[in-house]
Amino acid sequence: MISKDFFMALDELEATKGIKKEVFIDALETALAIAYKKQMGTAKAVKVKLFPDKNSLKVFAYQTVVDEVEDKDTQISLEDARLINKKYKVGDVVEEEIDSKNIQRIPAQTARQVILQKLRELESEIAFSELSQKEDELITCQVRRIEGDNVYVELNKQVEAVLLPQDQAPNDKYIPGKSIKVYVKKIKAGLRGPQVMVSRTCPGFVKRLFEIEVPEIASGLIQIKAIVREAGYRTKMAVYCEDKKIDAVGACVGNRGMRVNAIVSELGGEKIDIIPWDPDILEFIARALSPAKVVMVQVNDEERAAKVVVMDDMLSLAIGKDGQNARLAAKLTGWKIDVKPYSSLMQNEEEEHTASEEEKTSTAPEQEEFNDVFEEDLGDLE
Repeated sequence: MISKDFFMALDELEATKGIKKEVFIDALETALAIAYKKQMGTAKAVKVKLFPDKNSLKVFAYQTVVDEVEDKDTQISLEDARLINKKYKVGDVVEEEIDSKNIQRIPAQTARQVILQKLRELESEIAFSELSQKEDELITCQVRRIEGDNVYVELNKQVEAVLLPQDQAPNDKYIPGKSIKVYVKKIKAGLRGPQVMVSRTCPGFVKRLFEIEVPEIASGLIQIKAIVREAGYRTKMAVYCEDKKIDAVGACVGNRGMRVNAIVSELGGEKIDIIPWDPDILEFIARALSPAKVVMVQVNDEERAAKVVVMDDMLSLAIGKDGQNARLAAKLTGWKIDVKPYSSLMQNEEEEHTASEEEKTSTAPEQEEFNDVFEEDLGDLE
């Protein structure tokens, strides 16, 4: 007999965890069969069946019906099988109940361990199933603890994730117990439950924030065509709307900057450049260098390289601190960008003009010398 309390405990687990008790019973039957074989030192194929309504269990040895027996522990001949029941045929399984007294001696600790292990596995599977739908999404979680440079966050009661140093923005401040938003980069199953990689530095984090703040982006009316970021410093984002009556940039900024300011606040003051996307690469490159004003853009399609000219007083703005603005513009457009001041363009044109004039002048003496030689040759002929 099995204690009635055991099956009552399974009923309680089903009620509180929402997991069918049959799942635990199946796991326990398998574990008890293994324990029985180990304890009895038998090689027979054994199956244990639990009967909750009777608070009991039975043990069966089973053999497969074959024409020729190769393993007497797991196989039975067709002839012997038909002595038990004439209806048996090759491929059928013959079950025979065996003494179950010995299995009653298997410690209750075994059952407890099996149930707890199965519960952990199922909770892990449920957590993974729920979280797998959150990949590439934002999750609001709670900072649990800080160990060294790593920040551990609690996604739900069963799952914890770690923010590695490279996934932490320079402006972020982490306080245990504080709620923060994170971007779920990847989720994969692990031996100890789901392994979740989260970030607050990737461009996807900012993209999802705009989807939350700007309904037109969430609905698909406005598209984010490209977005690049150097976390904590600057983000560049190109937006587009097929409806020309809608100001895509203005919608992202919001009335008096309310929408974009909410995102800037979440990012700890990070600068955000929002530009209208354009299929014309010349126009797109010029806009990508915002807030600088561009005078001229020349492109080399084969090398995907662009030479951009700005007024001299715009040069530092176009390049940005440590080259950041030009670097982000290149990433946003996918083109190499070389920024030049307008004065250098004018200087180059003057140098080319001077070189051209010098070339013309240098050919004059050569022509005179040729004429003199030609005249002398004519004199000799006379």
